[in-house]
Amino acid sequence: MVSMKDLAAACNVSIATVSKALNDQHDVSAKTKEMVRRKAKELGYFPNSAAKALKTNRSHNIGVLFVDEAQSGLTHDFFANVLDSFKRTIELSDYDLTLVNCSKVHHGSMTYLERARYRGFDGVAIACIDFRDSEVIDLVDSNIPVVTIDYIFNNRIAVISDNVKGMRDLVTYVYEMGHRKIAYIHGKDSSVTQARVSSFFTTCTQLGIEVPDEYLKTADYRNTEETYQRTKELLDLSDPPTCILYPDDFAGFGGINAIRERGLQIPDDISVAGYDGIRIGRHIEPKLTTIRQDTEQIGKLAAENLIRLIEHPRSTIIRPIVVEGELYKGSTVKDINRVAE
Repeated sequence: MVSMKDLAAACNVSIATVSKALNDQHDVSAKTKEMVRRKAKELGYFPNSAAKALKTNRSHNIGVLFVDEAQSGLTHDFFANVLDSFKRTIELSDYDLTLVNCSKVHHGSMTYLERARYRGFDGVAIACIDFRDSEVIDLVDSNIPVVTIDYIFNNRIAVISDNVKGMRDLVTYVYEMGHRKIAYIHGKDSSVTQARVSSFFTTCTQLGIEVPDEYLKTADYRNTEETYQRTKELLDLSDPPTCILYPDDFAGFGGINAIRERGLQIPDDISVAGYDGIRIGRHIEPKLTTIRQDTEQIGKLAAENLIRLIEHPRSTIIRPIVVEGELYKGSTVKDINRVAE
């Protein structure tokens, strides 16, 4: 293995100059930096990460804590895309990423905070997890830099999708297409669900839409079996809705199956809409009406702000960062205004 001493000898400069050149210090000329880096590449020199960590007091390793309820890897399309963007962004700043599945089955006797300290994370991003878990709160309250995704703590940076505007845009579009009997199968209780449900009712009230209690159902996110059952219940009503909103695109496929099982056509007989904007929704027929969440921007901003918090803690503003989504009209919501005409 080539050492820094070997590299210095090959460049005919001091070890200190090599170190400064590789760390882009201002008191070494651009010409010397280029020469040292070129020679390092030729010789196959790589800095010793352990030695670098001792010197800088940083591991250049960022942890991502998540719970995958399916126990089968990153199956959640929204978070998988967010984390892909997050990973690509931190790698541009020479940080490595360690995914930590925080399922109780996997993390054993260590708490989330203990695991983060054991691994020497410079910072942690938290996503797709029970944010009310006492272990999560302990980690958030620690001195480890933390950024949360889709959940707000008062004392931490959070990057969240604008669920209020997203639901408002979706309901408004359905209303403009002539629908007044709109049902909503929403996800189970979380901050995301609360924001979406509140926005759903607020928008309906502003538009003069009355929502019967039986038009509101609950199903887990990404649970096609539950949305299949809830959809059948809505279809069995004496006065069924003309449009059904689903907690997310993937869960919406369960509802679509229930509708087609009845011999009904989408959108001719009943309209549907999802939420998230996953890719498969744009490759089915008819294309699913939905809100596309900007996963690229969410992941990028989460990474950039976490790195800033790690490297410049005193000048980094602790605040929630809201990222707008975009209405994708698709073709699963029928314009029933034309029928009325």
